[in-house]
Parts: sequence; C-alpha cells; structure tokens
Amino acid sequence: MRMAFFKKIISYLASVLYYLAYLICLLVFHPIQWLSFNLFGSQSHKIVVDYLSLFLMRCLLFLGTSVKFKNTYNIPKNKPLIIVSNHQSTQDIAPLVWFFRAHYPKYVAKKELEKGIPSLSYSLRKGGAALIDRNNPKQAITALKKFAQYIEKNRYAAIIFPEGTRSTNGQALPFKDNGLKVLVKYMPSAVIVPVTLNNSWRVYQNGKFPLHLCDKISITVHKPIAANSVDFNQLFSETAQTIIAGIK
Repeated sequence: MRMAFFKKIISYLASVLYYLAYLICLLVFHPIQWLSFNLFGSQSHKIVVDYLSLFLMRCLLFLGTSVKFKNTYNIPKNKPLIIVSNHQSTQDIAPLVWFFRAHYPKYVAKKELEKGIPSLSYSLRKGGAALIDRNNPKQAITALKKFAQYIEKNRYAAIIFPEGTRSTNGQALPFKDNGLKVLVKYMPSAVIVPVTLNNSWRVYQNGKFPLHLCDKISITVHKPIAANSVDFNQLFSETAQTIIAGIK
C-alpha cells in the first residue's frame, strides 16, 4: 500500500517536471525559430526544428522513458522518401523528425495545428508540412498534391500516418490508402520506408496526468520499397502488413 502511494507521488512529480520542461522547450525555441527563418532562411530553420525535436524527445527522460531507434537498411539520400508509420501518440513525431533528420522530414498534419501552439505551429507553417482539413476532402487532396510535388522536387522525406488518428491501446487502427495514394501518384521516384512504432501509447495509458513512467519506446525501420516497383494495391497491402506485423 505504501509502495503504491510512493509510486503515485513520483508519477505526479515526474509528470509536472516533464510538462514544465516540454513547455520551456516550446517557449524557448519559438523565438529561435522565428529568428533563424527570417534572418538566415529555411535551412537554418530546419536545423533549429531538428534540435527542438531532440529536446522534446529528451523531455521523456523526466518520466524515465527511453526511445530506441533500429535501422539495418541503407536508406537512399538521393531519392524522395515516403515514411509510412503506425501512430500511437503525440510522442511519435519528435523522434521521427530527429532520427530521419538527414532526409529533411516533413509530415502530414491536421490543419487545426497550424495555430495556437508555440514552436510547433510555427514549424508546421514554415517547415513545409502538409496541413489538411479532414472535413474537406477537396482541400486535403489539393494540399497533399502540392506537398508531394514539393517533396519529389527537393528529394525530401514525407511522413504519413495512414491510420489518420492515434491508437490509444497500441493496436493498429484500419489503414486508409487515400493519402498514400496521392503521395505515390505525384512522387513517381519515391521510396517507401515502412516504420513500426511501439509503446509510445503507454505514456498516456493512465490519461494525460499523471503520465506513465519508465516505458521503452521503439522505432523499427523495415525494408524500403521503390514505389514504382509494384502496383499501388500491392504496395499498400505489403506496407501495411509489414508495419502491423512489427507491433508488439
């Protein structure tokens, strides 16, 4: 009984420290992003966003939570990438941006996030993300088309979560093919990189406060697939099955 009480107290204290550190990162990096973008341009801004992602990921240390990245494949740097992943929590974004930073990762996000969040909203607006309105299919397709053409031209990496929303228990939700179909159509030279995320949902398994402690988040990269090597239906099926098979 006493041990459970102490664990609860520790989880409350650790959660307060985590949220405080997270907020400080957002507030500190916001003006740095603004200065870097307006004085030195998009390349400087990209570096700042990379390190914002690293600091946000490191905030998990206050919870005793670690993030492990596993990749045994040679991912080409001279081709545009489509990083396809399952989605378990808000803790998925920062590690993916940091670990794939050499590929200039940009991601698809809901339009509601473009305002109101220090650092994060600014990075979405200025960093080349695709901001889609999930209630407006026409706008979403147009935004995805422009995003795909931008990624293809610059040979960057697009991050997309086909589930469309976060899983709250770690089990994959049904994968939707619409977004990926648009990206593949307008990125003919792209390479698909399937990625499986595990255990990031556990951070919030008890709710947003207090947060769960001492979890081990893992990110596993699977064998890349040239988007034009098979027809789309087979490509989508193989990608989804590979990702889901890696969920533990």
